[in-house]
Amino acid sequence: MSLSLLTPERRAVLSRRSLWLAYATAGYNLLEGLVAIAAGAAASSTALIGFGLDSFVEVSSAAVLIWQFRSRVPEDRERLALRLIGLSFFALAAWVTFDAVRSLLADGDADASPVGIGLAVASLIVMPLLVAAKRRTGRELGSATVMADSTQTMLCTYLSAVLLVGLLLNAAWGWSWADPIAALVIAGVAVKEGVEAWRGEHCDDCAPLPAAGAGTGQPADCGGGCCTDGKA
Repeated sequence: MSLSLLTPERRAVLSRRSLWLAYATAGYNLLEGLVAIAAGAAASSTALIGFGLDSFVEVSSAAVLIWQFRSRVPEDRERLALRLIGLSFFALAAWVTFDAVRSLLADGDADASPVGIGLAVASLIVMPLLVAAKRRTGRELGSATVMADSTQTMLCTYLSAVLLVGLLLNAAWGWSWADPIAALVIAGVAVKEGVEAWRGEHCDDCAPLPAAGAGTGQPADCGGGCCTDGKA
């Protein structure tokens, strides 16, 4: 739907929905991160700890969206916030890579973690639901910020799948090397997302934010019809 076809009432509804989706994402990822780090520490699992730290990065992404829709953040402040998210991804990748390589060289064994497996399964159920809701809302609203946040949430879905595979291989066959290898995959994805956040590449099918929108008191968006159906 073109942004110009949205009534003020419908736009207000979509803005409120975007805000509540961001709150839901931040709340779930905060809980997810705390559980993952606790379970990872108990099982000496580098992948679980890295996944938990990534959850906190996801919270920061949701916080950008909350900042946008509650405070009407201008475009230049939004770009600064996204660069800070990019830096947090780089820090995450550096720490996870160091710890994973250390685990591989030291031949350390990660214990099986039923809690971690359950957490990964739960995230594979919850995250796609949030992604779908955000993308429907972002496309109708024409918001590059909402689409960007949906991409961050999709990353969490991918990492949940990687984490689950690593934990299952370790639990079933004692392949302890699968845990740091899974952690390295998480680090690689974090670097990719960090680069995209730093460059502001968040919505493949959204046009750049129009300069005319700055200072208008409206949330940043990608203009009429830039986020079309059939594109991620």
